[in-house]
Amino acid sequence: MRTKQQVLEIVRLLEEAYPLADCTLDYKKDYELLFSVRLAAQCTDARVNEITPALFERFPTLESFAEADVEEVERYVHSCGFYRAKARDIVGAAQMIMRDFGGKVPGNMDDLLKLPGVGRKTANLILGDIFNVPGSTVVDTHCIRISNRLGLVDNLKEPAKIEQELRRQLPPEKSSDFCHRIVLHGRAVCTARKPACEDCTLRRVCQFAEQKD
Repeated sequence: MRTKQQVLEIVRLLEEAYPLADCTLDYKKDYELLFSVRLAAQCTDARVNEITPALFERFPTLESFAEADVEEVERYVHSCGFYRAKARDIVGAAQMIMRDFGGKVPGNMDDLLKLPGVGRKTANLILGDIFNVPGSTVVDTHCIRISNRLGLVDNLKEPAKIEQELRRQLPPEKSSDFCHRIVLHGRAVCTARKPACEDCTLRRVCQFAEQKD
């Protein structure tokens, strides 16, 4: 495990390496991010960004999504995989937001988790990026891999347990951006198959690099 000083240094080095910690999904409205995250499950953000402009043009409001024919939505999202379940969840979520939440994406974990297709990862992303809730911690595959390699967690694979541990260690106001930076770092340097430890800005505070030396 890393010390408190090492954790803060990891946060600082990531901020230095990736000063822009924006979500890589394109959106203009809060519900568009919600739907884009659903489409991104087992699909790349780049692919999602290719298909959502036409989707959001065809259905320009939350009301239009709530009234949409699921099969028509399927045709727009077909190329991102698991399109039937994703289209069904998008329309179902739009209907629930309109019916139960006054047409507004809810800003708390319990209500977000009621929406079709929304788990803790998606809910934390919405809370962090839309509502700026401190402590919002998005645990995706990059976060699981790199948190273990860094030594922030000790051989944990369960997202909920990793989220709990990162919430304990990270400064709450930096948690959301930390997770975005971990994604960028996982794509650019600390890849699944071959981490480029020799080029890694986190090398001196990384448990995996220490064990390799």
